[in-house]
Parts: sequence; C-alpha cells; structure tokens
Amino acid sequence: MERRLAAVLIADVVGYSRMSEIDEEGTRIRFHSDLHELFEPKIATHHGRLIKTMGDGILVEFHSVVDALRCAVKIQQQKAERNAALRPEQRMLFRIGVNLGDVIVEGEDNHGDGVNIAARLESLAPPGGICISGTAFDHTVHKAEVGFSALGEQQLKNIADPVRVYRVLLDPSEAGKVVASRRPRRRSIILATLAALLIATTAIVFTWPWSFVPQRPSVAVIPFANLSSDAGQDYFTDGITDSLIADLTMLSDLDVIGHNSVFAYKGKPLVLADIGRDLGVRFVVEGSVQRIGDQIRVNAQLSDAATGDHLWANRFNRAAADVMAVQDELSRQIAEALGLKLTQSETERITRPPTANLEAYDYYLRAEQATRTGRRSRLLEALALFDKAEALDPGFAEAFAADAHATAYVWRSAYDDVLQSALARKRAYEKASRALALDPALSSPYAVLAVMQVVDRRYEQAVASAQQAVSLGSADAEAHMALAYVQLFSGNHAEAGAAVEAAIRHDPNLSAINRYTAGLVFYLQRDYTKAIENFERARDGSPGNGDFVTPLAMAYARAGRLDAARATVAEGLRFLAGRDSLAAWRISNAHFRNEQDLAFILDALREAGLPEWPFGFRGNEQDRLHGDEIASAVMGKLLRGKTEPSGSPALMQIERDGKAAFRSATQMITGTVFVNGDMLCEQSENAFGRADCGPVYRPENLPAETSYAYVNSTKVFYFSPVK
Repeated sequence: MERRLAAVLIADVVGYSRMSEIDEEGTRIRFHSDLHELFEPKIATHHGRLIKTMGDGILVEFHSVVDALRCAVKIQQQKAERNAALRPEQRMLFRIGVNLGDVIVEGEDNHGDGVNIAARLESLAPPGGICISGTAFDHTVHKAEVGFSALGEQQLKNIADPVRVYRVLLDPSEAGKVVASRRPRRRSIILATLAALLIATTAIVFTWPWSFVPQRPSVAVIPFANLSSDAGQDYFTDGITDSLIADLTMLSDLDVIGHNSVFAYKGKPLVLADIGRDLGVRFVVEGSVQRIGDQIRVNAQLSDAATGDHLWANRFNRAAADVMAVQDELSRQIAEALGLKLTQSETERITRPPTANLEAYDYYLRAEQATRTGRRSRLLEALALFDKAEALDPGFAEAFAADAHATAYVWRSAYDDVLQSALARKRAYEKASRALALDPALSSPYAVLAVMQVVDRRYEQAVASAQQAVSLGSADAEAHMALAYVQLFSGNHAEAGAAVEAAIRHDPNLSAINRYTAGLVFYLQRDYTKAIENFERARDGSPGNGDFVTPLAMAYARAGRLDAARATVAEGLRFLAGRDSLAAWRISNAHFRNEQDLAFILDALREAGLPEWPFGFRGNEQDRLHGDEIASAVMGKLLRGKTEPSGSPALMQIERDGKAAFRSATQMITGTVFVNGDMLCEQSENAFGRADCGPVYRPENLPAETSYAYVNSTKVFYFSPVK
C-alpha cells in the first residue's frame, strides 16, 4: 500500500438527481459533454490526472496544489460562460473541493483522508463555486488570480479534527483579497462595547424626551445537520427543525424566519454574519441530530449573528420515543435564553405534544418531507402517509392541517392524476375542518379554507378566513400569502401588496407558488420591475415547471420587452408540451372578482404570443358550426376519434339529456355536455367545476376517419359521430 502527498480535486453536479428525474438522458449527455469538453482539457493543461468519475462526480489528482486550484478556477469560469448561452433548465452547476493531503494509492485509485476531506469541502462549496482546505490555502494564497474568504474551522463529517476552510472568490475585483471571518479578540470586543455605550448614551441625551422602543428579537433556525449514518433519516432531522420553527413562531414577542428561507442553507457552511445580514435576524439557532436505533442525540446552540457569541447550548441524549419532549425543552430553553416571558397559553402550546403516537408522528414527518418536494409522485405518497398518521391518531390536529394544505395544493394546481379535482376539494375541506375541530388555534387550516373559498367566489368569507389565519399566525408567511392571494382575486390590490410584503419579512425566500402569487400582485399594481423579479424567482425556484415560466411573459410584455416575452411563451409551451393557452388561463383564473384584472393578464399574454387554444390549434371561422348544428352533430351520439398531439384514440359518449363521458389515453372525464350559444361546453368535476367551452369546426383538412374538430382549454378532439 503506497502513501503520498497529493493535491486532490473533487467536483460534483448540483441537483443531479432532480435534473435526472426531469430529463435523465439529457442530463447524462450534458454531464459527459462537460466532462470531455471542459474538465478533461483543463485537467491536461494543468498537469492533472483524472482518476475516475463517480456517477455525477469527478476525482482528479495533481502534483501541484497551485495547478489544482488554477484548474478549478478555469473550469468554473468557463462553465459559467457555457451556462450563459443555455436555458435555465439546461444549466449544469458544479461544486468543487480542493485539498492538499495524504492519500492512499491502490492501483489506479486514490482514497484516504486526503480524498475524504476534498469530498467534504466540495459539499461546502456554493453552486458554481470552490472551497479549499487550509493546507491548500497555505500553498496557493497570492499564487492564483482569485481571492479567499476564511470560513474558519469546520467539523467535517467523519473527519476527526476540525479543518480550516476557505471559499474561493472568483470575481476578478476580489483577486488578491483574503477576507477573514474570525471573531474579534476580547480587547476589540471590549473597546467596541465601550464605543457603543458612548454612542448610545449620547443618543439618549440628544433624543430625550422621546421614548426608546426596544427592537423585537428575531431568529433564524438553520436546518439541523443529520449526523446519522443513514441519509434516509433526513426527514426526521428536518422534522425537528420544522417543529422548532413552528413552536417559536407561536411566540408573540419573537420574529421567526420561515421554512423556505432557512432551508436554503441546508448542507451549506454557516457564516453567522452572512445569515444575519441576508435574513435580517439578530440570532441564529443551529444544531445536529443523530439517530441510532431507538436512541437520539440532539445538539443545539443559539448564537448572536453579529458577534458570533454563543448565548446558549445544550445536548439531549434520549430515547427516540422522547423526541417530542426534546422539542419542547429546546423551544422553552431557547425562549428563556432570548429573555422572552411566555404567556400561559404560549407555554401550554409549546409543552403540548402534537401526538402521543410515535408511529403516527413518524408517518407525519415523512409526509411533510414528500409534500415539500412539490412533485406529483411524491404528493400522492404524502397523502397516503397522512392517511396512515391520522388512522393511528384521529386526534392529531397538525397532521390533518398539513394534509389539508397538501391536498389544497393538489387541487389548486389541477393535478388530477394525483387526485381528481372534486375529490381533492372535498378532502381539503374535510381535513381543514377536522383540524380546526381538534385545535381551533391552528392558523394553516384557515389559510387553506380562504384559498378554496375565493376560488368558489365567496369573497367575504375568504377574506375573513385569511385574516383569521394571520391573526392566529402573525409570523406565518403562508398565512400572509393566503391573505395576499384572497385579496388579489377579490380586487383589493393594495391590501394584497401589503400582505406580500409582510410574508417576505417573515420568509424572504418564498416558495415558487407564493412567488408566482406575489408576481401577479405586483403585475396588477403595474409595478413590472417587482413583478418580473418575483416571476423570475418562481421560475428559478421550480426548474422545469412550465406553469412558472409563462407568467413571466405578461410582465415582460408590459415592460416593453416583447422579444423576451415571446421567447418566454415559447419556452413555457416547450415545457408544457403545447398544452398552455389563453383558454386555460381564462378558466383557471375565472375567480377574479374584477373582470378587467383577468383581461389585463390575457391581453399581455396574447401580445406575447400565447395561443388561444392548446397545441396551437387554429380554426377557420367559415368552417365553424352554429349552436343548432353542434347540437345536431353531437347530442345523443357516440363520438369516436383522436386527440392532439399524440393522435391517440378517444371516445365521447353524450346522452340526449347531456350526461357524458370522455375517455382518452390521458383523460377520463364524466359530467354534463350542453350547447351555449355557438360553443360546446363540458361541465365536470375538473376545472374547479367550471364549464369548459369551445367551438366545433368542420374543416376540409381533417385526420382520416374524422368529420369534426372540437377544442376547449384541455383538448383538441377530432371526431365523427357514430350512428
């Protein structure tokens, strides 16, 4: 067995699994393109040796750590240039770690701590960035056209001793800089404190008799690290983080940052000052969870983000069955460390366990993790897991509330392949009502009810429900966004904007669907700069989701960027395989109280090139049937034909009384068919129960064995009546 000192470079693709789920073959092709066209030439130029690829990872050895760093820098710079020419969903980002250390050589392979540390450094690097060890820094500082930011000593997973870590600053303006993030010395702290006291005293003298209003404490709970050997325990660790956020959010004298913003830091190096600045908080909670068999170990600490001082820390070694007691103690001890005086009701809510059934709690945590992905397949899994939790504990209010939230998302997104619209609507109402019957102080069920009520055009009820959600969850960004959505569709634009701003204060990194809502709010307020910013963040927050691409086109169009608007519509249609249309927007947003609001959206999308009907269908008016002709052709008939764009067979059976069923390879719809003016309308449990109407044509050029063409917001159906 040979040992030697070597410079090791490890690179890994950011979000490779998610990209593969969307486009497995294309993702693999792009990875190999980067490997052969970018990595291999740069490695050769800098005298490195490609040892192996590991799925989506790359391991390289260099004799010189300066060469290793220069190679990493060139790769990231050239990769950024390549990405600039690609659509967002095609961009592949790498993280790179570089270490100088002892490696074990076995044949053509390298391993040992030198390699392991490089791998841990890679995971600390930001997307498109580089992290290096202290040993690498000592040999490369001032020898590459880059700067460095010291992240201090980091305890890396499975590495016994802490490792000095530096982030490479790739911006040319920062070349040669070494930005230290060490905590100030005690003498500096004392001097700074005395100076602050002097300034404060002077301020009091000059502002008297104006009263001093103390600032409310604010805190961010960074996702706890999973130190278990099983990565599958992430759901359990995330659950402890979320429960702590939820408990602290209940405290009236504390501002708490929401889930979406803090989870953006998961798995990243923690620089407290950056977190405090980015999230606007004074305090940060961080920690770790280790689950071994039926035992858990939880470490947590509360720090001042500005100074880095630890204000409180504790370790809990308990049986896994005591996890909820641990969460209770965590919340209470942190509140005490912050100097908060809890009311009796706040104390009772924190100390009350959500369930006494650990198995039900485990199903609930798994369901919550699946829900957060937003993926259709995981949403179906989540609903099944919620069912199991609720069956084990019918009094588990939080499970019913989370179930209602997930189901309402399915219903609002029209994910009929997860749960058909009517069933989703019924389930969401029932679960929200059950949650409130068990615990009337929960805010999220009111938020769910508010969104559903406004879609049902029950505007006053919806506003009242949303306001109740905010009243019960004043620090809950989801409650504020429910109020924004309700006020938006009720026509109260100023109130909607105020609700969005409140939500962003509590969760600066809103989810994609909430950013979409915020974009609509600012669009209807004619603030196109903010509308574009929020629509872009919605798109970037849900890569590959065409539903969050097309909305950007309306803001581009109003801002005079017509070329960008048309390109965006084309991109959205590619993602949605041509299914998007003005007809689809019209029916899915029919709950705008003010018709001019919807018209203002549709006019911009029309200008941006969004077609009237799905799959780009266009009919000739001279071929269009009138109402009596439509009735004669379809009522009481079996219609046999095919659908666009696949040309797959389809059938529609329409009885004389209008009862109907449509079946194709992708749809099964039962409901009622009727003629309204010169339109054929389908009313079913889909499309929020709204009538989906469209014209019928008898053009000359039709697919074989068909006589008519019928189009609405979801289909193009070529058919012939069967006598």
